[in-house]
Amino acid sequence: MNHLKKLIGAFALSVMAVAPAAAQYPEQAINLIVPWGAGGGTDATGRIIATLLEKELGQPINVINRTGGGGIVGHTEIAYAQPDGYTLGVITTELSMYHWTGVSPLNYEDYEAIALFNADPEAIFVRADGPSIDELLDNVRANPGAVKASGANLGGMAHLGWAGVLVTNDIDPATAPWVPSEGAAPSLQLLASGAIEVVATTMPDARPMVEAGEVKPLIVAANERVAAAPDVPTAEEALGNKWAAYAWRGIAAPKGLPDDVKARLVEAVDTVVNSQEFVDFMAQRNFGIDYRDAAGFEAFMKDADESIGKALQAVGLAE
Repeated sequence: MNHLKKLIGAFALSVMAVAPAAAQYPEQAINLIVPWGAGGGTDATGRIIATLLEKELGQPINVINRTGGGGIVGHTEIAYAQPDGYTLGVITTELSMYHWTGVSPLNYEDYEAIALFNADPEAIFVRADGPSIDELLDNVRANPGAVKASGANLGGMAHLGWAGVLVTNDIDPATAPWVPSEGAAPSLQLLASGAIEVVATTMPDARPMVEAGEVKPLIVAANERVAAAPDVPTAEEALGNKWAAYAWRGIAAPKGLPDDVKARLVEAVDTVVNSQEFVDFMAQRNFGIDYRDAAGFEAFMKDADESIGKALQAVGLAE
């Protein structure tokens, strides 16, 4: 009997020795949801991060554009996915606005922050043969309803960027109607075609059409001039009234991510955002890098929610 017990024990130990180690995340492909359309800045930055994350995590990352509702469709899908690490998303500034404007109850607390990677100020664009900023605002004052603007969804950061320019210059935003769109790319096409007169978006988003000579920037809603367009004045320089509005982007997951999975993702995204390949990509396209880890991103979103809420109330866009 003792001999049999020894044989059984030896067999058990041999099985344990050859048994595979516990599976480590990730074991399969990951989906990265982008709430905005192809061709825009969120799509471009999301795709470079996905490409570099594949190398870090050793699994394919599928970029999925889920557009609609001014980013609400994609943001909702990210928030309500299984918190297993196989659905990630690029969340954007609009998340700081939805609940303030009453279009969705979503807010930063519905997500597991992984990392902030980008922040850029809004800028005001007209067609290449369009007016100066003073002429543009004079036209708005003189012809209420005639000057139409766009940039993304109603109540989004682009809308707030434009509305802030108007309000700080004693102009009712209602006198320059906002035309909602699914992002910068379609808005810029509307501008180039003559369907609208103004677009509010970031310098990187408009760069291709600026370089093509189709549109031009008038001002940036920033605290100081930006490296992407050093010759373009700030709102304060051009108009005498200070106004800054920044768009941000970050990586997040559904709330409730396992600690070990979150730690792996935070480590991987940290490596990606600080890689020379990512830095070069962002520099070539004039995107600003603003990296903050999970805790820093969480604090950033909390502050953004409060400050943007106050700004929305000030311009009459909050409920």
